[in-house]
Amino acid sequence: MIGSIRGIVSLLAKEYCLVENNGIGYRVFMPSSNLAQLNVGQETYIHIYTNVREDAILLYGFLDQPYYHLFLQLTSVSGIGPKVAINILSQAKPDTFYLAIQNRDTKLLTTLPGIGKKTAERLILELKDKIGPLIDNNEIIGEEYIEENISCTKEAVDALRSLGYSNGEIYPLLKNIERCEELSTEEIIKMVLKQMAGRN
Repeated sequence: MIGSIRGIVSLLAKEYCLVENNGIGYRVFMPSSNLAQLNVGQETYIHIYTNVREDAILLYGFLDQPYYHLFLQLTSVSGIGPKVAINILSQAKPDTFYLAIQNRDTKLLTTLPGIGKKTAERLILELKDKIGPLIDNNEIIGEEYIEENISCTKEAVDALRSLGYSNGEIYPLLKNIERCEELSTEEIIKMVLKQMAGRN
């Protein structure tokens, strides 16, 4: 079973790329967001999930671990096959998807391809307990958002976490704040706490 491929991209198509390694071309189906990061002639390293069927062996690839791990979690849910999982990952970043699960956001989930209301509810039911601890421990979400903003955002997150709030509660509210990078740490904290108070 193939677990990863390192090689040269020889072709880019809408749903897949061809990666050449030792004279063999591997067709790898990938999320469109990952394909957009590749160029023909580029050397790349791809995490691979090998799907063995009666009529074919298909390779699904991901440029980083968060996409790969979310793909595995999605395909563990009844009714979600590899193709649907790839389509979901083409539309939603892992952090966005995980927060939707954490916050039981069926409205957002049903905007994703192949996801109706019942499937969205099943995703929440089967994945919430698995991803909750990861979000709270900052293992799968948040760092990318922090890096895009100034240090006061991180200081605000640290302060809110010291008050007992989890990343799953903090980050969705941070993303609601316009021009967050222009605010002070104190202003960010006040705005997040105000939103939290409004939920009660």
